[in-house]
Amino acid sequence: MPASIPDIDVPNRRLRRMQWSVLLATMFCYLFFYTGRQTFGFAIPGIQAELGLNKATLGWASTALLWSYAVGQAINGNLADKVGGRRIMTIGALASTVVNWVVSLGTSFASIAVPWGVNGYFQAMGWAAGGRVLSNWWPKGERGKTYGFYVFAAGTGSVVAYATSVLVLDVWELDWRWIFRIPVLLMLVGGITFFLVARNRPAERGLPSPVEPEAATLDTEKPEGSRARYAAVLRHPKIWVTGVSIGFQNAARYGLLVWVPVHFLGANWEKGQAAGGVSPLWVSVALPIGMAIGALVNGQISDRVFGSRRSQPIMVFMLLGAVCAGGMYLIPVDSASVAIAVLFLTGFFVYGPQASFWALCPDLVGTARSGTATGVVNFFAYLFAGFGEPLIGHLIDASGRTSDVFLIVAVCCLASAAFAAVIRR
Repeated sequence: MPASIPDIDVPNRRLRRMQWSVLLATMFCYLFFYTGRQTFGFAIPGIQAELGLNKATLGWASTALLWSYAVGQAINGNLADKVGGRRIMTIGALASTVVNWVVSLGTSFASIAVPWGVNGYFQAMGWAAGGRVLSNWWPKGERGKTYGFYVFAAGTGSVVAYATSVLVLDVWELDWRWIFRIPVLLMLVGGITFFLVARNRPAERGLPSPVEPEAATLDTEKPEGSRARYAAVLRHPKIWVTGVSIGFQNAARYGLLVWVPVHFLGANWEKGQAAGGVSPLWVSVALPIGMAIGALVNGQISDRVFGSRRSQPIMVFMLLGAVCAGGMYLIPVDSASVAIAVLFLTGFFVYGPQASFWALCPDLVGTARSGTATGVVNFFAYLFAGFGEPLIGHLIDASGRTSDVFLIVAVCCLASAAFAAVIRR
């Protein structure tokens, strides 16, 4: 008997190892997804110079991606519930790589904006599908941590997208077209790795499910049709409130991601005008670094400090994000040390709540509908973000002040906090 006791824990040890393997594979894949859509801000000055387009017009090109992404989220989240997130996420990574190369060949607004919009749909095959896979492997009590790591990978992906864009422009001295060619090769590697390592659910590895019994039963024994899943999710009032709250949060986030590089590039970025000889291009990298760390911290806080009550860490971070964005508005672009610190904090607080938002989706509707819920909530997120891009571009064209982006970000953060206050568990 004593010799057989250790064997009892073998399935649990195997499950734990596979949980972390799936989480790390999903993180690795999504780590590089942003190289396929968050590099556009770095290309704007080059596109303007070559094609003579203004910022408001290019803002609409960004909106084409964001709205296509929003529609794709509403569709692909349900597809992930239906056919499995592993397949959907892999297809998205491979297809987005190809379409980015098509964008790099553009010679007019239409030949850039149209494939960039198509790219948005393929990019939408990533997030909800990956979240669907994770919800099958991790129980409710660990979702804050799990989604914190997942969003940390996404935030780190922004760092990779920014850093590789800076390498293309500042180190390798290539033109804007290579921004759409070189960084996305990492996404190709991530998609293939994810497909080889991850599995949709523990049963595919002969392991027990760690999720709540009612969700596991619904998922494996009594699968719902697409119409029933959408109806169940859309009937939930807190899904709508969550969608509006994350909509304002994502408008603030993309306002920063798209226009901060434009703000720091300026007219003389190649001369390294920032204090201390730091190129403004590298100052802008402080933003995604703060975002990555903020997501990791917020996810841990939502579980350990707030007892999985997601609305409270969302409100706290959004209010502090508004304060930091207001501070960025007042800081001169050539004050490198101060700008790096405050920009880091702005990214930290503005992006951090994403961890709580995504953990909230399976909390509200259960694991079996988590892909659909994530897709619906992300639809709101990118619908709002899409409205913000041409608005910010128009205001910058009209005022001549790229710093105006921080005022809009602050207002969006306050609106997100106000709606998050309505969410109650």
